[in-house]
Amino acid sequence: FHSILYNPVLLPRWSAKDIFTGNTSRMAYTYDDLILLPAHIHFSVNDVSIKSKLTKKISLNVPFVSSPMDTVTEAPMAISMALNGGIGIIHSNFSDEDQADEVRKVKRYKNGFITDPICLSPENTVEDVANIKRTLGYSGIPITDTGKMGGRLVGIVSNRDASFVDDRTMKILDFMTSRDEISVAREGVSLATANDLLRKSKKGKLPVVNDADELVALIARTDLQKNREFPLATKEDVSKQLLVGAAIGTRPDDRVRAQKLVDAGVDVIVVDSSQGD
Repeated sequence: FHSILYNPVLLPRWSAKDIFTGNTSRMAYTYDDLILLPAHIHFSVNDVSIKSKLTKKISLNVPFVSSPMDTVTEAPMAISMALNGGIGIIHSNFSDEDQADEVRKVKRYKNGFITDPICLSPENTVEDVANIKRTLGYSGIPITDTGKMGGRLVGIVSNRDASFVDDRTMKILDFMTSRDEISVAREGVSLATANDLLRKSKKGKLPVVNDADELVALIARTDLQKNREFPLATKEDVSKQLLVGAAIGTRPDDRVRAQKLVDAGVDVIVVDSSQGD
């Protein structure tokens, strides 16, 4: 033991390729089985990529996946994992509806283009705005004639609009910022152009409308800022939504759960079973 300890030249030396790729015996190692020897490198740290495939179609810039345990991964953890280049797997110790809601929270958290924003109609009230802020944590709600995405844009309600209204039954029509006061982008706008429009307007939200003035997307200043703050974020190429996984069990009714997760926008499903049989 002592001769090996004090004579490093006697230690067997293998490259990572030898250990992990050339391991024909499929031997498993623990932390105590390996010692990393320092050495000189002839390249920059910035040239190193640890990007890894989670599935055939999903790659992670940082190969970290959080556990689908009820003490580990719900929406906040999944959001943090995705922002930093990994992915979170939301546990299944929920009702199927609640688990799907956790997935939706992640998908809505950070988008380049928010394609399914919460909308209200002019007939909704201050109370409706307060409920959205309380449950989802944001204001800046687009107002359409139908109260739904795809309706004609008629205004927007910001936190400032609603803050000084004491009558909770007052209709949005009476205090919203009207359409002619709103800066908008046209369908097909790039994120770079949208960023310029937001900077010039000094607003927090930028509605995107088509030629019929119907709302097709929403862009948020905070989301554009996060794009700069988290360059390694695990997100979709087009929509810029964060990626998220969810766990299901092996019971027959988990097929229904899986469908609800897919409908909510989940990107990967993990079968989580303690027995494996």
